[in-house]
Amino acid sequence: MQKKVNIQNKKARFEYEILDTYIAGIQLTGTEIKSIRESKARITESFCEFNEKGELFVINMFIEQYSYGSFYNHRSKGERKLLLQKKELKKLRKEVQNVGLTIIPLKLFVTDKGWAKLQIGLAKGKKIYDKRQVLKDRDNKKSLDRIKKNYS
Repeated sequence: MQKKVNIQNKKARFEYEILDTYIAGIQLTGTEIKSIRESKARITESFCEFNEKGELFVINMFIEQYSYGSFYNHRSKGERKLLLQKKELKKLRKEVQNVGLTIIPLKLFVTDKGWAKLQIGLAKGKKIYDKRQVLKDRDNKKSLDRIKKNYS
């Protein structure tokens, strides 16, 4: 039985307000998928960008080099093509160009068939006061949980 791979970008939900999410396939080489199946990847400082041909790429996604790979090993950081339908790509490109939104990776996972998928989100950056409000709400929830635990 294969273990579940679920690499999340926890910082993204704090930094951005997620408006819409998509599931995209990733074009990978053999050693890259083997490293992902060992959960040796990070998507915290990565983002998505369109090239001049209208293809979507994930930039700065770190995939550790495969330990048993020889000179066929991949580069750790690089551009990796995302696979989406043309209709979805056109919609995303229009949103990014006209409205000024950002596309960020939220979660990297492997399906039951063994395919690596990336959940991406169309996001709008949060202001500083929004982030402070999130921290305040989180602290209030912790203190309420602590009080409930003491009384029960």
